[in-house]
Amino acid sequence: MRHDQNSDATQASGETVDRIMLSRLWSALGGKPEQAENVLVSGEGSLQSVYAVSDFAAAVIATSGLALAEWIAARSGTGPDVRIDRRLASLWFGFSIAPRDWELPSVWDAVAGDYATADGWIRLHTNARHHREAALAVLETGPDRDAVAAAVGLWRADDLEAAVVSAGGCAAAMRSEREWARHPQGRAVLAEPLMRVDQGGGAPRFATEFEILRPLTGIRVLDLTRVLAGPVATRFLSGFGADVLRIDPPGWDEGAVIPEVTPGKRCAWLDLKDGDDRERLKMLLAQADVLVHGYRSDALESLGFGADVRAGLNPGLIDVSLDAYGWTGPWATRRGFDSLVQMSSGIAEAGMAQAAADRPIPLPVQALDHGAGYLLAAAALRGLTMRHTHAIGSRWRTSLARVGGLLTEHRQRPVAVQIGKPAQADYADEMEPTDWGNARRLRPPVTVGDTAMAWDRPAGKLGTSPAAW
Repeated sequence: MRHDQNSDATQASGETVDRIMLSRLWSALGGKPEQAENVLVSGEGSLQSVYAVSDFAAAVIATSGLALAEWIAARSGTGPDVRIDRRLASLWFGFSIAPRDWELPSVWDAVAGDYATADGWIRLHTNARHHREAALAVLETGPDRDAVAAAVGLWRADDLEAAVVSAGGCAAAMRSEREWARHPQGRAVLAEPLMRVDQGGGAPRFATEFEILRPLTGIRVLDLTRVLAGPVATRFLSGFGADVLRIDPPGWDEGAVIPEVTPGKRCAWLDLKDGDDRERLKMLLAQADVLVHGYRSDALESLGFGADVRAGLNPGLIDVSLDAYGWTGPWATRRGFDSLVQMSSGIAEAGMAQAAADRPIPLPVQALDHGAGYLLAAAALRGLTMRHTHAIGSRWRTSLARVGGLLTEHRQRPVAVQIGKPAQADYADEMEPTDWGNARRLRPPVTVGDTAMAWDRPAGKLGTSPAAW
């Protein structure tokens, strides 16, 4: 990884934080260390945070770019350079879309958030109706924030966390990094590899046709992901030409996240509790090149689509997945989201301590989601290259908590230039005619040779396409 002279990440030793992170990420994917020298980072500034979020953003997007460059080299014989704009990489960890004459819906449910308990803090994640109902049932109160706060204040944090989770809801008590390192789940997930890779079955190599400016043209990606890491991964893949088909249950919605993550994708409904729809999914799986999924680690198994079934349907499949808290340990099947993992793993407590604040201080962006998303995209691309060069499928697994473990190893240095909200110059000139109205999208944070992210269709609503390739 190289830096231009204007980058505030440059240090006399040459071992910049983003370079260290890139080396760790690329090695976790099995990449060759010397390939990282083909990355050039330009721009300056950092998001204000207790951790090196901007270095992480540049490094993990660079990892995706490196994996794409490797794929291009395998298909064309030419290995392009990867260029990262540090400012844009940081901004893409927030919202990339800016509506014109319409507004994004709220990101959070009215009940969701941090609450003081009798002995600390807890976060309730209530964006999904069934998660909200579970939390309110435990608290024996209605969806009034003041009433919820009063009810939460009567509980110990660990006890309320356990009760909400047992009821089918989502909650996380605030712990410190030290407490997380001693916690049975913290010990388990931090002992896992950053990315677990397993070899799949035999598969045919890809045909010789290849469009170097749209290098993923013809690649079929089946997207079984929701908020937020998985959709970020498949948005990256669709940005370079992949045919991404996203599947959701009928009626599912994610508010502001949908316009953010659906450019380039076709979106369909399937009810996987319905026999006919399960058969349809089997056909889609059999014909896919890549599967990206973000369910709890036991969820697909319970629906009859466990790892052995997926491999039997498609031995050459590149099967890429993540969960919240890891693949081992007592919480291996626990529901979770970025904001909850930040509470569990000490991130929000570290922000609170640094700011001498009286409440949890999370990261300025959902860095675990975005970072994991780009890492998943890189895994999919490395899997494609392995299939093309070695005629095998592969299975890749990581988690929000394990990605968070990498980030928490790197505290932020003093920030000389702070990255704030996007400026007009950060957006592309062209309007994107989304299903909600016109919008502008941030300029791409990465270019690989002469190609950059561009989408063949604007962001659109869920369930608007048939469930077919």
